[in-house]
Amino acid sequence: MPAAFVDVTHNPWGVLLSFLIASFAAYVALDLASRVRSKDRTIARAWWIGGSLAMGTGIWSMHFVGMLAASLPFAVGYGYAITALSWVAAVAVSGVGLHVASRAHLSLGRLVRGSAVMGAGICVMHYTGMASLELAPGIQWNWLLVAASAAIAVVASAVALLIFFALRRYGGSMQRNLQVLAALVMGAAICGMHYTGMAAAEFSVGSVCMSVDQLRGDHLGLLVAVATTVLLSLTMFSSLLDARMQSKAELLAESLKSANTELQQIAFRDALTGLPNRLLLDDRVNSAVERCRRDRVSMAMLFIDLDGFKPINDSFGHRVGDAVLKEVGRRLATQLRAADTAARVGGDEFVLLLEGSADSAAIAQTAQRLIDLVSAAMHIDGHELRLSCSIGIALFPSDGPQSDLMAHADAAMYAAKRAGGASYAFFEAHMNAGVREQIELQRDLRSAVERNELELYYQPKVSAGRTVITGAEALVRWRHPARGMVSPAVFIPVAERFGLINAIGGWVIEEACRQVADWLAQGLRVRVAINLSVHQLRQDDFARRVAAVIERRRIDPALLTFEITESVAMEDAEGTLRAFEELSRIGVRLSIDDFGTGYSSLSYLRRLRVGELKIDRSFVQDLESSADARAIVEAVIRLAHVLGLKVVAEGVETVGQQEVLTQLQCDDLQGFLFARPMAADAMARWAEDNRAPGQVPFGLSSFVPT
Repeated sequence: MPAAFVDVTHNPWGVLLSFLIASFAAYVALDLASRVRSKDRTIARAWWIGGSLAMGTGIWSMHFVGMLAASLPFAVGYGYAITALSWVAAVAVSGVGLHVASRAHLSLGRLVRGSAVMGAGICVMHYTGMASLELAPGIQWNWLLVAASAAIAVVASAVALLIFFALRRYGGSMQRNLQVLAALVMGAAICGMHYTGMAAAEFSVGSVCMSVDQLRGDHLGLLVAVATTVLLSLTMFSSLLDARMQSKAELLAESLKSANTELQQIAFRDALTGLPNRLLLDDRVNSAVERCRRDRVSMAMLFIDLDGFKPINDSFGHRVGDAVLKEVGRRLATQLRAADTAARVGGDEFVLLLEGSADSAAIAQTAQRLIDLVSAAMHIDGHELRLSCSIGIALFPSDGPQSDLMAHADAAMYAAKRAGGASYAFFEAHMNAGVREQIELQRDLRSAVERNELELYYQPKVSAGRTVITGAEALVRWRHPARGMVSPAVFIPVAERFGLINAIGGWVIEEACRQVADWLAQGLRVRVAINLSVHQLRQDDFARRVAAVIERRRIDPALLTFEITESVAMEDAEGTLRAFEELSRIGVRLSIDDFGTGYSSLSYLRRLRVGELKIDRSFVQDLESSADARAIVEAVIRLAHVLGLKVVAEGVETVGQQEVLTQLQCDDLQGFLFARPMAADAMARWAEDNRAPGQVPFGLSSFVPT
């Protein structure tokens, strides 16, 4: 008589719950797979382990919830050891799946191997879980359905891998929507395998579960469903949190990269033309020299100075002048080969570095082509402008060592300019006389600060009406060990040309603040105005450095007045405006020096927040003999007073000049008529000797070549 088998039915709600758990596990698996692909191997390994545990537990849980949905006529229990083994199998197969999903590409061989291993693992998990039911008599199997369930497991695994790799092509909301749909398909496939496997199991009527006293089926199923849902939810939350953090980290990294690129642009590129600046050029020269020595080839440096740029800048204003410089930079850049470099090293000075150029004739042709290119008409703001350029050429290594290359090219450029401009000249030995002195000066000047060879001299300023001291101007001097006292008119241009001006300017600020603090300790309150170079103003952290010196010396910022010449202020008016705003916030005073000699806009004067104008000495010298000079000075004084600015006249040498300036209501005077520049100790004695009764003297200005 054939054996009678139980007709097994399933609770629809239990089936639905198992499907939801399987789909949820699939969704979490799809989400975790992208985490496993992290470039950080430690993070990727952590997500792989955590993902395998979460996904495996979800699939394993779905199996037991599915078992709970089956209506069996006997109490059900599961053996401890075999149940644990089925969980291990579920975790292992999940680990295999996540490992395959973390690969960069899904080849056919990898798809076949991965789906076969995953399908086998799912079958092992399912049938091991079934084996944990210790029944008497045992389960009878329909091997055709068993094979069908195995096939479903393999196909489901292959589909899961294909779906995951397909989802990589999408992003944003589209990826999330497709991921939900894919999870539902995968959940249905997992359930299909499970219930096909359940259909393959035939339970004899009168079967008894021998493991009923171990893991009770109803309690285990409910516990597993709740615990797994919580586990998957926590894993999903962690994945979402990690994705959000990674997204923010990527945005931060991108922002940091962008900021770094911008900082490099600021540090190594000329802000106006976008060409490399002196710093980047020096680096390129170093690299080129190394290649020349290694490959035994030569290179050429072309020093280019524009002819006629100043009249254009003075006539049409700095905005048109800036546009001209940009256009020149653009034209020069069009002539570069991949290995060449074009840089802007000064106001209207450019340098071209041509590597592998040994043929003088070819270099000459290049120079002439550049002259023709620069000389072509420019159409800017409705103006047709024309200018030319002079080019000096120095070759390495034939024209001397690397340290002399720039100076030699510069000397050759001046030779071309003396020849009438719009031409080029190769460096020759006879040009070296003045160059050698400049090179020696810049070499000695580099160590002058460390050797304490620089000094500040002070020239008093007095009130025009009462002839009492109101301050002084500090003038930098260089006491050379061999040359003696070197005038700033000699070494300041060298410092600017060879990039030493910022170091000297920093020393002047430090020394002037130190001297102000010393005078305060002596009971002498002195205001110092420090004349700035354009190079200092272009330092992004200049105001912060000034504030640090003031704080370190513990002096009142109002005791400092920073001066900048009118022409420098207007060279980059917007940049000057930003720098002055930062300095003004510190509390220092600001002054425009040599007023009347350059191009300035009254609108910018009002915006610059200056408190003082200094009339250039060229106007003061002609006051007694020139009606024009007197008219200009009178107009400047009236303009300044209308704008609420104080007026200082420098270069006062005669009583007649003093009387005219006093009559025109100039505020302060400075010049040899009252005192010559003197050392700090002499200045303190002079201030005490010339102090009006009850007056506390104040004032100082620095770094002006005289």
